[in-house]
Amino acid sequence: MTRLGKVLQFRISLRHIAPEIWRRIQMPATKTFWDLHIALQDSMGWQDKHMHVFRLPAAHPGHFTEVGLPGDEGLWEAEAVLPGWNINLSQHFHTSGAKAIYEYDFGDGWEHEIELEAVLPREKGAKYPVCLDGERACPPEDCGGPPGFADMLEVLKNPHSREAREVTSWLGRTFDPAEFSPSSVRFTNPKKKLDLLTRED
Repeated sequence: MTRLGKVLQFRISLRHIAPEIWRRIQMPATKTFWDLHIALQDSMGWQDKHMHVFRLPAAHPGHFTEVGLPGDEGLWEAEAVLPGWNINLSQHFHTSGAKAIYEYDFGDGWEHEIELEAVLPREKGAKYPVCLDGERACPPEDCGGPPGFADMLEVLKNPHSREAREVTSWLGRTFDPAEFSPSSVRFTNPKKKLDLLTRED
């Protein structure tokens, strides 16, 4: 069955974090993994400052195909990282329940589980991608991965402590871990970002 005119609905959950931080987004099935990368960054609240990779389960258990930026070294030592802008989403996400792992920032190791919840008809006049739902704020960049984020939240429980004031000063803002609204998500143009990336190369 063709995927033209279809929309993929994803649930994206940040792993190794409790309470759960998650998002639900929709985007056309004709888009690429690069487009999903940018949509995921925008909906989660990351700033696209670090390397990333998608790990797609391969035919053999325990093996993965890696999709991302060629030249980035994923942790699974795949033969090569396939360029995300050349791989259509529907090549992997064509049946509800299909999953992938997305890792962002290999130093902090932010792993996201991506699950295809549904393949839906595209709504006339609708703008995609769109963020439908989600819960809790994205961790700040460079906070040390899940362990560092947990330590940061513990410090912020006492907002008048010296440590909490130092964290707030480092962030340059107050941080409410429960704060998230789908209506606040603004999606950026993946083509412009790709053009900028290729010019830098």
